[in-house]
Amino acid sequence: MVKKVLAVIATALVAVVSSAQPAQAITDGELDGDRHPYVGLMVAQDAEGNPLWRCTGTLLSATLFLTAGHCTQAPAAHVEIWFAADVESQIPANGYPSTGDAGGTPYTHPDFDPAAFNLHDLGAVVLSEPVQMAEYGKLPALNVLDGIATMRGHQDVTFTAVGYGAQKSFPEAASWKEQAQRVRMLATPRLLQINTGVTGDGSLLLSNNADTGGTCFGDSGGPNFIGSTNVVGGVTSFGLNDTCAGTGGVYRVDRSDDLGWLNSAFGGRL
Repeated sequence: MVKKVLAVIATALVAVVSSAQPAQAITDGELDGDRHPYVGLMVAQDAEGNPLWRCTGTLLSATLFLTAGHCTQAPAAHVEIWFAADVESQIPANGYPSTGDAGGTPYTHPDFDPAAFNLHDLGAVVLSEPVQMAEYGKLPALNVLDGIATMRGHQDVTFTAVGYGAQKSFPEAASWKEQAQRVRMLATPRLLQINTGVTGDGSLLLSNNADTGGTCFGDSGGPNFIGSTNVVGGVTSFGLNDTCAGTGGVYRVDRSDDLGWLNSAFGGRL
């Protein structure tokens, strides 16, 4: 299925590099605690073990971790993952690299293009050793989110966004105020746009304000669960400004090319 967005958005969104990432995390939210233990913080490493960036993702099974494509793209060659609600207290004084609760090999959607990462922004990590949990996140049914587009009004359609990273972002002149504790948090943003000229048929725009919370720079790939379920409607993908205000962009996982890739490449692990 073709996924289109306005050129202005594609131009504004940069590919992942160490100094500028489209990655996002939770703002104006609350501590997640043990509500989503299958959501973890990941750090991508290059072939020499040097840390590249940090993201969030969701365990779909004991050996498969779902995240964003710009979190797994080259030069990422290995991923370390933590599942503690408070990872901050576990980070050594000298920072990364260190060993997570699990490690694995990253894979990226075959149609992913760093120059337009939001069009196929899906990635996965195959863990080297299984992580056993009582429950895991679930993939959505095919095109399930299209039903939302026909509902009367979007103000009551909510998602549960979970992630690690910056809890707040400020303009460059006040960037020293940035809050980036590595703790798992959640917010309940409302649906703003779906199947529009801005989102195309592959993304969602969700609210990001003090009332609902939302996502912000610091961590991408985290799940946006449908309502209060454990079904991943989409992964946190992009933002439209540098202060994390107004909206958050989510890459949908319910399209045929995404579900088809996951099932064909990793079906034995789902």
